[in-house]
Amino acid sequence: MSGWWEFGFALLIWPGLIGGAALGWLLVWVQRKLAARLQGRIGPPFYQPFFDFVKLLGKEAVVPGGVNQRLLYALPLISAAAAVCALGLIPVPGNPMPSFAGDLIVLLYLLEMPALCEVLAGYSSRSLYGQVGSSREAILWLAYNLPFLAAVLSLAIQAKSLTLTAIAAVPLGPVHLAAVAAFLFSLPGHLKRNPFSIPNAEQEIVAGPFTEYSGVPLACFELSHGLELVALVGLFAVLFLPVGRTAIGWLVYLVGSGALVALITYVATATARLTVRHAFRFYWSWGACAAILALVMAGVW
Repeated sequence: MSGWWEFGFALLIWPGLIGGAALGWLLVWVQRKLAARLQGRIGPPFYQPFFDFVKLLGKEAVVPGGVNQRLLYALPLISAAAAVCALGLIPVPGNPMPSFAGDLIVLLYLLEMPALCEVLAGYSSRSLYGQVGSSREAILWLAYNLPFLAAVLSLAIQAKSLTLTAIAAVPLGPVHLAAVAAFLFSLPGHLKRNPFSIPNAEQEIVAGPFTEYSGVPLACFELSHGLELVALVGLFAVLFLPVGRTAIGWLVYLVGSGALVALITYVATATARLTVRHAFRFYWSWGACAAILALVMAGVW
């Protein structure tokens, strides 16, 4: 019974749906507020991301003609559910769910589901803008996954384990320096922030894969984005910061997450959007160098 209680708490309370959504909206607000300040604007109040979500829930979901309605509703729900399950696996402070052998593989699979759902969403909407956004997302997905997977797997090779707690318990060393570079390379692409906000470039393709989405389905995709943001920064904190189960661990986790989001926002505000060709070339040159370095150092150390 205790195992079921831990499982339910991790998925529904913390770091799952409720806690993850609250922290995700807070981090989204930090992004929007900091970007506004850097551009000389005031920015929204801290509750604005939550109000935006509630507003979308109250709007009618318009289904375009000829679109599979079940698929239209299923994709955002699958995306949000995968993000919640991924959050439940990350051993952040306060997570009662115990690790199990191979949970790293499950986590990596779950983290790829939101991007896959976005690709399918654009093509299933029968919108030209959605299809262009989905094709861009698919190409970018192939590019940023190289440094991301290399960063995580290099730490797994060093720890000789596919269990998240065992990987997180390895002391910081030279492998972590190469892995953190590869991980940071991948984050803007994962989160679709400048200079890699290519799939949802509103000046070019309206809203990319979400052009035909509205109401509850769009709200679920927005929730999934917030949860994915919390999952990625939480994974970064667990792998590269001294996060423990104490009050100091909580402080390190929260401060580290905020600092990482601030760094990504600063880079996004200070850069312009790349073309998909330049983004792919960037990841398969500089990203590949960081990935290969991380894997080689893992094999040596």
